[in-house]
Amino acid sequence: MSSQKITEGDHVLLYLNQRKTYLVKVEAGKTFHTHKGFIKFDELIGKEYGSTVASNTGFEFIALKPLLRDYIMKAVRRTQITYPKDIALIVMFSGIGPGSRVVEAGTGTGALTTALAHYVKPNGRVYSYEFREEFLKTAEKNLKRANLVDFVELKNKDVTAGIEESEVDAVILDLATPWLVVPSAYKALKPCGTIVSFSPTIDQVVKTVEALNANGFIDTETVECLMRGMQTERGKTRPQTLMTAHTGYITFARKKAVK
Repeated sequence: MSSQKITEGDHVLLYLNQRKTYLVKVEAGKTFHTHKGFIKFDELIGKEYGSTVASNTGFEFIALKPLLRDYIMKAVRRTQITYPKDIALIVMFSGIGPGSRVVEAGTGTGALTTALAHYVKPNGRVYSYEFREEFLKTAEKNLKRANLVDFVELKNKDVTAGIEESEVDAVILDLATPWLVVPSAYKALKPCGTIVSFSPTIDQVVKTVEALNANGFIDTETVECLMRGMQTERGKTRPQTLMTAHTGYITFARKKAVK
């Protein structure tokens, strides 16, 4: 069982309240400044995760061990990230797990990449295609922060020009023209391998589904995931005024083996 004590170099989620949390790297001799005062990292080192630490102004923060969703939602961003609600369905539909080999495109800031790497470790691999080099640099930083970069091969290439890998378990697409990748995804996948595509507009979905049907894929399904939080307080419980509604459509299909 891994140690639950905070050591230098660890990442900690400093929790003030549900609206104010900070993902920080603990470095000896340094301080972290907030609108509620500063926290000395030396006071965190050696404490158990879940312990309370006070700022110099007396405000109490709880030092939590970051979850996968914290690394995703606190990622350094250059593009819109994929939300955990969608990532959960993408992972479930793809069928991936420890040891899986996965092709992903495009990488963006690496939010989805981070989740995929988490689920394929320790023996799996994510091959992530992104033609914008500046995005790959940001994604690499986010993967390193989550200690998952060793399970990913970042590829500065245009996936529409072809997929280099073969016999992969899943192809996962988050790009503007997924239908252009469908033929090469079929070639790259194992028999019964899965393809999952995330698209914000229904026009993209229609073109993708047509390409899937024309290229030997079956069991095609498209879903949308809406998430509504609840205000839970005795006598005042009701749906929250704001919700994370439409972010995109998720299309899933399986590869049919050639007779």
